Amino acid sequence: MFQSTFGLRRRDFIQVGALGGLGLTLSNYLDLARAGEVAPKAKAKAGILIYLSGGPSHMDSFDLHPDAPAEVRGEFNPIDTNVPGLQICEHLPKLAQCADKFAILRGVSHALAAHEFGRAYLTTGNAPLASLKFPGFGSVISKEMPGEPELPAYVAVPNSPETSGYLGVQYTALSTGSTPRKGQPFTVRGISLKQGVTDKVVSRRGGLLSKLDVAFGEYEKQDDLLKGLDRFSDQALDIITSPRSREAFDVSQEKPESADRFGDHPFGQSCLLAARLVQSGVRFVTVDFGGWDTHRDNFTPLKDSRLPQLDDGLAGLFTLLSERGLLDSTAIMVCGEFGRTPKINKDAGRDHWPRAMFTVMAGGGIKGGQVLGASNARGETPAEGEGYSPDSVASSFYHAFGIDPAKEYHEATGRRIMIVRHGNVIRELFA
Repeated sequence: MFQSTFGLRRRDFIQVGALGGLGLTLSNYLDLARAGEVAPKAKAKAGILIYLSGGPSHMDSFDLHPDAPAEVRGEFNPIDTNVPGLQICEHLPKLAQCADKFAILRGVSHALAAHEFGRAYLTTGNAPLASLKFPGFGSVISKEMPGEPELPAYVAVPNSPETSGYLGVQYTALSTGSTPRKGQPFTVRGISLKQGVTDKVVSRRGGLLSKLDVAFGEYEKQDDLLKGLDRFSDQALDIITSPRSREAFDVSQEKPESADRFGDHPFGQSCLLAARLVQSGVRFVTVDFGGWDTHRDNFTPLKDSRLPQLDDGLAGLFTLLSERGLLDSTAIMVCGEFGRTPKINKDAGRDHWPRAMFTVMAGGGIKGGQVLGASNARGETPAEGEGYSPDSVASSFYHAFGIDPAKEYHEATGRRIMIVRHGNVIRELFA
């Protein structure tokens, strides 16, 4: 009798609605789950996923083939980096000067050429199944390594390409819904208090919520979702009344010289925000940077915006974290859903190509200044064997946190599922 058309019960609406008047959207995102089994020698204490939505061209960024035929090699030239023998695209000069801080995986390969499927594969390490939704990196890491109560465990800027899958809504990212602007305070719905709303007002409304909950206490005893919502709401109040949490999101507090290196564009400032969040104690941050689906006129948007912005944001992120002593304890992964066709099409674009792509990884014990794997002479397939699968890339990312990718969870039906079903840790990545 309390069921709604969306599957939420009356008490759910009270939970969300009573705090929703403040713009608070945390109740569905936060969890106080117990700590998971994490290897004590693991270096990574926090993580960042930079997701290049649309599928970036490996041939025009981190895996150039200058000796290939003109219809394959494209318009861009390679440049030397600060690592002898390592070259990347000429439109990534800042990354070239800090190449010792990150590793490049070439010849990453799979067979799913559709955006949805490729995205699901790369953000979970599991080939998608119709019968089961796998959780993304942020959801697993926030479950295994819960953070402090006054901070969200998992934040997405502006939104997350990942899902919480069978782990449930409590492990979904808190999405900011927008990107920060250089030098301006960043308002996040549910964390930044609206004009006229004070911490005391929040606490009083939280007390009212607790009183309303009593009326539905007997129903809660029969519903695990409702028990969970109580925990989320408790943490939500901790966050909204915490100056520490609000300050973590305020990029305007950064010195101009720190903000300048990230560029005056949303992606760069989002990377600055990611650095602030992990420095403050947030466990995992995803930054979604789109615009890489270049079926037409591949080269103009890459050279005019996408690659220079990627250069600002990533180089700023690696350098700032390194200067603040946080790079070694922050595992970073950069990827899209697939690469792009080696052969340029009739519209001067490149199409979907999952058989060869790149991944950039850094921090968390990952050894920078190296290239592992390769694609063949035309950038079509791995140069040898099957290359690196998304499964192995994901296993390696989890390994940086000391999380065993073969650890099993139980989904709602009781079925036992490994975090990553296949794949092996790429041992050469680690120092």
